[in-house]
Amino acid sequence: MTGAVAHHGGRAAEDQVEALYTGAGYQIAARRWRGRGGEIDLIARDGNVVVFIEVKRAATHACAAERLSARQAERIYRTASEFLEGEPAGQDSEVRFDVALVDGQGRIELVRNAIGV
Repeated sequence: MTGAVAHHGGRAAEDQVEALYTGAGYQIAARRWRGRGGEIDLIARDGNVVVFIEVKRAATHACAAERLSARQAERIYRTASEFLEGEPAGQDSEVRFDVALVDGQGRIELVRNAIGV
């Protein structure tokens, strides 16, 4: 996959995942939120819960899942912590870390609480 194709495919996958969450009643708080530690694909709100969503795209859901490394999970934690600095409850905010796996056919598998804290 070339860089441009991967980039546009990743954006399309994020669009699909965002639509799925908004259709389920979530409010999108940020898209591609960038902090000092990195970037989080989507940040949503489910009532008082802040949901950090990592989108992974590959030919199959299994291949997509394999693309989330321990190092990347640590980066997501650090970046999420930075985002929470601006929340009313700060680091005491209720949070959840989801992973959205998008396969080559555009099917989405949501894994809630995929990255344990």
